[in-house]
Amino acid sequence: QVQLVESGGGLVQVGGSLRLSCAASGSIFSVYTMGWYRQGPGKQRDSVATITKTGVTNYADSVKGRFTISRDNAKNTVYLQMNNLKPEDTAVFYCYAVLKEATTRRVQEFWGQGTRVTVSS
Repeated sequence: QVQLVESGGGLVQVGGSLRLSCAASGSIFSVYTMGWYRQGPGKQRDSVATITKTGVTNYADSVKGRFTISRDNAKNTVYLQMNNLKPEDTAVFYCYAVLKEATTRRVQEFWGQGTRVTVSS
């Protein structure tokens, strides 16, 4: 059993900041790429930022310069620091991880349940 648990979402004013966290737990052998996706009202789920095990990052153009993704490999945790938030950032943010399960020895993709971010205008 593997779980991704997000935290840190909430309501924030325009220009404010939030820090999201996601911890992977369960029968995990190794965690590879982790990232954050988001889905706004009436929109598809799109990538926000990803980070490899060695720290190589990739950001959506819309968040570049405002968001920073990081990770703590010892804790199997990924973070997303969001600054200068805008109303268009309002969405449910989903944690994503590629990992090898310890029991099955399979490399699989996992998703968190989502945490809601609301930016008020």
